[in-house]
Amino acid sequence: MPRRSLLVVAGWLATATVATLIGMGAIRLVGDSITGTPGGVRSEDEIARDLEADPVPPPSPPSTPAPTAAVPPATGSAPTMTPTSTGTRRSFTTAGGSAVAECTPQGIRLVSWAPAQGFRVRDVDRGPDDDVEVRFEGAAGAYELKVRCLGGEPVSEPDD
Repeated sequence: MPRRSLLVVAGWLATATVATLIGMGAIRLVGDSITGTPGGVRSEDEIARDLEADPVPPPSPPSTPAPTAAVPPATGSAPTMTPTSTGTRRSFTTAGGSAVAECTPQGIRLVSWAPAQGFRVRDVDRGPDDDVEVRFEGAAGAYELKVRCLGGEPVSEPDD
């Protein structure tokens, strides 16, 4: 009888160990797919290399834009203007993401940009320059936001 009890306990321990290992493997597999970053996580070295490859151009001399008709903001919510010590900031929103642009004496520059859920930033021209742009891409399509200064205020340009 004691030998039989020992076999039952050993069998139960072996089964519990196998079940635990299978459960941990499943959680790891599902956890990676749920919390994983699309495109993978980038290391500091990769980011530094990308920044070195795409340096910020030196400020260009200020230029006065030719008077033109005002261009309506990009599709989405209405832009928000905020006066700053260096110029006027305005936020723009598209279905692919949003950006904040600022008119400065050196030209227009993108202050920040963020893709909407399901989108990623494909290309950025942050300025300062005569115009700046950011391109968002996702499964639902691609959206390009182009911004320039008009009368000292950031305005979006229509898609070509």
